[in-house]
Amino acid sequence: MTARQPRSVRVVGTGLVGTSVGLALCSQGVDVTLFDPSPSAVALARDLGAGRIEPNAAADLVVVAAPPDVVADVVAAELAARPDAVVTDVASVKSLPLKRLRAMGVDVSRYVGGHPLAGRERSGAVAARADLFAGRPWVLTPTEETSEPALQMVRWMAGTLGATVSVMDAVEHDEAVAVISHVPQVAASLVAARLRSAPESAVALAGQGVRDVTRIAASDPHLWTQILAGNAGAVARALHALRDDLDSVLAAVDALGAQPDDALGARATVAGLVAAGNEGHARIPGKHGSAPTVYVAVPVIVPDRPGELARLLRDVGDAGVNLEDLRIEHSEGRPMGLAEIDVLPAAAQTLVGALRERGWTVHA
Repeated sequence: MTARQPRSVRVVGTGLVGTSVGLALCSQGVDVTLFDPSPSAVALARDLGAGRIEPNAAADLVVVAAPPDVVADVVAAELAARPDAVVTDVASVKSLPLKRLRAMGVDVSRYVGGHPLAGRERSGAVAARADLFAGRPWVLTPTEETSEPALQMVRWMAGTLGATVSVMDAVEHDEAVAVISHVPQVAASLVAARLRSAPESAVALAGQGVRDVTRIAASDPHLWTQILAGNAGAVARALHALRDDLDSVLAAVDALGAQPDDALGARATVAGLVAAGNEGHARIPGKHGSAPTVYVAVPVIVPDRPGELARLLRDVGDAGVNLEDLRIEHSEGRPMGLAEIDVLPAAAQTLVGALRERGWTVHA
């Protein structure tokens, strides 16, 4: 074993992330063994090709993919059982597990906290993918005690899985994910919860906007309860700031509703919110983590018939245009949908012309 590359990897926990790690490493020829408290879960991961089952196998690297509320206990057990192995985890909160490990008196020199910012709305091994981490951030949170060989081994693994690796302090990581992940989950759930009591006639009008805002509201309540509890301090600070902004907008909207002609400054408050949102949205990294890029959306009507979307994508490729992103909105009550194809501005007119020549209805 070199300091960078392990000969064998043990994956503890065969849900979505653990099984995806196993699938990706096996595809690279790494010897992977699997463990999960659930015999059926680990058998399924094995059958999917994520590794082999050998509970007592030695390992150079252990990847703990356990729920956030038990991850510290599992990490401590793996460090004790395998005194020569490096141990990492994939929990989405980092400060609390580290605090618990230190409280237990665990030597954390062979432990490297990790968090791949990748996932899906579906959970479990059946949703696992070998390319789940490709192009996605993977944060490592070593401590001052972490050995350099341990850090390099985990960095090698994350890079081998196709992730973009960065190193942060555990507290800095938790503050960051509170803003870019945990509070968005709360906001999506709050908006989606309003739909429970909405009239059927209102819900029937739902379009792509509400689908975009509420997409992650379909996430696992049990898992997110653990995540939010584990990062409660940072989440609370972000939510308090969000509440202050919401109170300001609510006061402006109340004023507009009560006396629209005399609500001095209310419209400026609302416009300021939308403008601030524009600025924040513009900071979100572009494709593959690049600097934000402005794309042009080319809207194309797609008949709701087998093979039509595949034909559209083939025609985009034949036009020599790179598709940067794709969104599909289905028309209510009509056998068609609207595909919005994001391309670089210089390629937009080329694509419009090529698609129209091939018989597509394109809205410029």
